[in-house]
Amino acid sequence: MSGAQILRLHPDDNVCIALVDLKPGEAGASEAIPRGHKMALVAIPEGAFVRKYGQIIGVATVDIVAGAHVHTQNLGVGTERGGDAGTSEIQPIAPASVRDTFLGYKRPDGRVGTRNFIGILTTVNCSGSVAHFIAEEAERLGLLADLENVDGVVPIAHGSGCGMAGQGEGYETLMRTLAGYAQHPNFGAILLVGLGCEVMQLPVLAAKKELRDPSRFQFLTIQNAGGTRKTVEAALPVLRQLAETANRTSREPVSAEHLVIGMQCGGSDGLSGITANPALGIASDMVVAQGGTSILSETSEIYGAEHLLTRRAKPEVAAALMERIAWWEDYCARNGGEMDNNPSPGNKRGGLTTILEKSLGAVAKGGSAPLEAVYKYAEPVDRRGFVFMDSPGYDPCSVTGQVASGANLIVFTTGRGSVSGYRPVPCIKIATNNDLWARMGEDMDINCGDVIDGVPLADKGAEIYRMMLDVASGRPTKSEAQGFGRVEFIPWQIGAVM
Repeated sequence: MSGAQILRLHPDDNVCIALVDLKPGEAGASEAIPRGHKMALVAIPEGAFVRKYGQIIGVATVDIVAGAHVHTQNLGVGTERGGDAGTSEIQPIAPASVRDTFLGYKRPDGRVGTRNFIGILTTVNCSGSVAHFIAEEAERLGLLADLENVDGVVPIAHGSGCGMAGQGEGYETLMRTLAGYAQHPNFGAILLVGLGCEVMQLPVLAAKKELRDPSRFQFLTIQNAGGTRKTVEAALPVLRQLAETANRTSREPVSAEHLVIGMQCGGSDGLSGITANPALGIASDMVVAQGGTSILSETSEIYGAEHLLTRRAKPEVAAALMERIAWWEDYCARNGGEMDNNPSPGNKRGGLTTILEKSLGAVAKGGSAPLEAVYKYAEPVDRRGFVFMDSPGYDPCSVTGQVASGANLIVFTTGRGSVSGYRPVPCIKIATNNDLWARMGEDMDINCGDVIDGVPLADKGAEIYRMMLDVASGRPTKSEAQGFGRVEFIPWQIGAVM
């Protein structure tokens, strides 16, 4: 692609992608077309399908002349989309001939952490500030400074836990999320802090059999402790005790089969589905070849491309994915929303026009491995290979679910730019284009813009995979180095707030 001005992705496509800003007359353009946007290769009559990736991305809403800019002014979603669960194209990934390792923290349940934090987990928003007060006081006192195997203290505060029904879908979703964080392999130990009168009662969470080891799990209730100051005072010696236990675990070589990768894309652009997302797909296949796990999510952003996943799944797995799609259609309908209300304004400025187009590019993160299982939000992922976890497309909320499900590393592609982190899990940021890499290189870990310059996707996928191993072994990502991860815990809030 080096030196090219336009790119046609599939022989069936009637649009191409501008790889540079095109002026009228350049590369057949009849008008100015921004980089990453679409140009009509032939005349497309009103009502005809527009194809990219060899797939339908919408219909022409007016007659489109050859060379025209194809975007929101002349392209709509229409009614045609994928979703055929009956066509099987299952092609297993061959096991890797060389078994790779990384330096991780082995946990009693057999999982492996890529970090070794002490967590302060809250059951309700009302205990969030106290959790932060405890962490801040521990840092001020240097309480854990001499414990070389402990990465620090992570307070986990959120906006729910009360004003909600004490049963049903919303309650169960939050309970799964909190339980998933409490048991996460990147936490060497957990202090649970509640207020005392909330709907999400601390004793219910603490009663789970996985949280009954007092050397790794302790609990405090603010009302029982006597208020804020006394809770902070009571927490510090408990925190020190938990940290001393966590410090006894150190990094050791473990198989790459223990990688559990949560894959995300946010602030996407017209190059996301051409550079970073397919490169991440190659890296995902490499993780699967090692016996590891990669998690695709953001159900609202695979809409219209789900047939590319169901074709790679056994009938029962395909049916489970389609059930989630149907749930989302109902969810949107009863809340006055629509599945095609995406892409976002930033996505559109980057060249994406319809949810179908965005979804086709987003699914590329999943590589080519068979789809092994479909999980609800924050359900524990207990299958290896390529899997799907249901979630919104809102990135912090989706990542929160992936972490709760057990992801010990997040890989995030972006074309417009993203600044976020997800403690206790490191997040690798991947730029889709050279301009973003030049503008926001302090926030990006890898540049995939050079794929347009001729770097093979296979090489870029291997680069991403190697960084996964390095980061899993302790190399800090740029978001970690800047201290991100304090406000990105966003559980999916389903149901009425009362």
